[in-house]
Amino acid sequence: MLEGGPSRTGVSALDGLQQAIETGDRAGAVRLAREAIDGNLPAQAVLDAMTVAMGVVGARFQANEIFVPEMLIAARAMKAATAILEPLLAGAGIAPVATAVIGTVHGDLHEIGKNLVAMMWKGANIAVIDLGTDVPAAQFAAAAREHGARLVGVSALLTTTMGGMRDVVEAVRAAGPPGTRVIVGGAPVTAGFAREIGADGYAPDGNSAVGVALAAIGVASR
Repeated sequence: MLEGGPSRTGVSALDGLQQAIETGDRAGAVRLAREAIDGNLPAQAVLDAMTVAMGVVGARFQANEIFVPEMLIAARAMKAATAILEPLLAGAGIAPVATAVIGTVHGDLHEIGKNLVAMMWKGANIAVIDLGTDVPAAQFAAAAREHGARLVGVSALLTTTMGGMRDVVEAVRAAGPPGTRVIVGGAPVTAGFAREIGADGYAPDGNSAVGVALAAIGVASR
């Protein structure tokens, strides 16, 4: 980084970075993240700009102004820019607020919603261990224990597989780290079902998943 305070170039890059993520411009997001860093802006300020951008995208999604494809494109732009930023966050001693394990429940191969939540969590400075799809309940618990995860995210798209979420909750309670919170979501999942299986939270979409996760572990949203 350069010495001294933020340059005009850095501040302008920060504004442009938000716009690039909101419009899903992956190449622009990467370029502007680098410009913001070269402009001597703090890593946390750059991360905050990306989080604000995804908040705007999430609000537009909830208002039905955009749909899943546009939200995914924006999230991928954020993911690419975050990769540029991660070494600086570590170097500045900015630790993730929590570690999360995420995956699609056993028997289910769908991953679009799961991937979106993973990217949104990363943008909120949550370290994410992505187990992929068709994940057995015991694997969720083992990964949570291995990584000291405070959060486990479980996705399902099929009504025939969502019952396996109960198995994940029970496995994490029995063999995961004490106090680990389980968040569930997916097209057939409801808040009532989440309560029924003993989950700690329910997120209907990627945007709300950030607030639900942070609330579950007692961290205030930015």
